[in-house]
Amino acid sequence: MAVDLQILKRVAYFAGFTPDELGEAARPFFEQSFKRGEIIALEDELADNLYIVASGVVKLFKTSADGKEQIMYLAHVGESISDVPVIDGLPNPASAQAMIPVDLYGINNVDMLALLDKYPKAKQNALKILADRVRHLSALVEDLSFKHVIGRVAAILLKYAGGDGAGSKARLTQQDMAAMAGTAREVVGRSLKMLEADGAISMNRHRIVISNKKALENMIETAV
Repeated sequence: MAVDLQILKRVAYFAGFTPDELGEAARPFFEQSFKRGEIIALEDELADNLYIVASGVVKLFKTSADGKEQIMYLAHVGESISDVPVIDGLPNPASAQAMIPVDLYGINNVDMLALLDKYPKAKQNALKILADRVRHLSALVEDLSFKHVIGRVAAILLKYAGGDGAGSKARLTQQDMAAMAGTAREVVGRSLKMLEADGAISMNRHRIVISNKKALENMIETAV
């Protein structure tokens, strides 16, 4: 199946590319599919490919020695994964798993590095992508270090509940939210009940609907 150029146009690496440049850049890409729950990449293993999410949602996470999971990021359509190991040649800093059925566009490490050398604007875009990742991780460390759990849960809901504008169909479980907030599932459950009692959200058959976005935003600011 041919790579959909409309999806590649959304990829940050190709910002500013002409249609001809985009078509040329798309040639080395191949399509690969993963079932829900299937592992795409493992932490501490070498990466052979950089991937673009063409459909679905990919969970990027780290696992402790005792099996505790910390979700670092959820990658949606048009976002890339395995960037860092492709660029620096070192093992994966995190694992990647399909949250729902996922289609990816992959490109071999050698081809990706050649693409960056061929198109200086792609290399500049790569710097911006990596800078964004650093900012995201810095914000995550700040949240985990200084924000109360209910504030972390509120931030997760604002970004991911009901989709975040990226067409997400992955429904976060309380366990997923716990892994993102760095806490236990039971603590997330209590936080959700508090947010529901405050009128910020409503819960129906395990589906969470934001009722008052402003209340969630205020919770993030005050829950420290």
